[in-house]
Order: sequence, then C-alpha cells, then structure tokens
Amino acid sequence: MNWIVFDYGEVLCERTAALPKLAAALGVEPGAFEPEYWKHRDRYDRGAADLDYWQAIGHGLGVTVDDALAQELTALDIEGWSHTEPASMELLSALHEAGAALALLSNAPSSFGRWVERQEWAKLFRTTVFSADLGCAKPDAEIFTSLLAKLGAAPPDCLFFDDRQSNVDGARAVGLRAERWLGVEAARAGLDEQR
Repeated sequence: MNWIVFDYGEVLCERTAALPKLAAALGVEPGAFEPEYWKHRDRYDRGAADLDYWQAIGHGLGVTVDDALAQELTALDIEGWSHTEPASMELLSALHEAGAALALLSNAPSSFGRWVERQEWAKLFRTTVFSADLGCAKPDAEIFTSLLAKLGAAPPDCLFFDDRQSNVDGARAVGLRAERWLGVEAARAGLDEQR
C-alpha cells in the first residue's frame, strides 16, 4: 500500500497568530515572548508537559506560571494552531474520497495531539502520529522509523510532505519519498508525477 503522509503546521494549517495573546496573558511584550516560545518548543514537541513548557518560558521572562495559567496558555496555543487551510482540507478530502491512504506526522505536544483527534477532519487520516507521544521529533530518523512501523510500510511506500527542508531531508535519509510543501497546487503536481 502507498501512503501519503502530511505534516500539520503550515501545511494543513495557517501559522499561529496567537503569540501576541500569549504574551499578553503573561504580561510581557510580544518581542520578548516570541524567542522564548520557540526556544523551548523542541522540548515541548518531544514530550515535555504543558506546565513544564510554560514554566520554562516564564522563567526566561521572569514571570511565575502556575497550573491555572499554564492551562490558559495551552488553550490559547492550541486555538492559535487550529485554523486549517481550506485548500489543504479540500485536497485531503479529495484524496480520501479517491481511496488514498493518508497519515499525519506532526511535531506537536500531546495536548495538541488530543485536540486534533477530536476534529472531524482527523477522520480523513488512517493514522495520526504526534512527536510528543513518542518522545522524539522530526527530523530524527527515530520518528520516521516509528511511523513506518505503525503503518506497516516500507520507506519507498510513503510520500511525505513537510514545509521544512530539514524534515524533508530527514525523511529522505530513512528512504521515504519526501517533498517540500510549497502549497496545494505544487502538491497536486507532485502527486500526479508519483502516480
């Protein structure tokens, strides 16, 4: 079976616009907040708890983060990444209706993974894999080999789309066919070429 595997962030969804709201919730300027948000993100995507992530950011900004504030920040963060791209969703629906085997592979915290699983569009995927649940993340070889094991697939049987070249390179190093996400039309053309 041939699988088509999609990344989530900035492939199926828009880039988050929640950073100013998150900064406001912490009482800091967005310019100070954003570097801290990204600085700790990889550890969050690899399985750090919500509270640990927000406390690490708070520590860097001199702000105390308790459990209630961490929950508020997590909700704001999930909402920020929740805005799916209509054209991407149309592509997924068309592929699903055509019988394609679809999988989702996302660097994301577990709390976000649980949110995705509750969405109607998540039913378009036969398998969803979130980095935090595995304790590893793209572009590491481990996450791709874990995906392949879950799919019961050989590397050449998977075509993977991701917006980051480093993740595309990581997938290719394991033997997957992988393409940089450059939008829906480019993806359609790439899919047509693979047939």
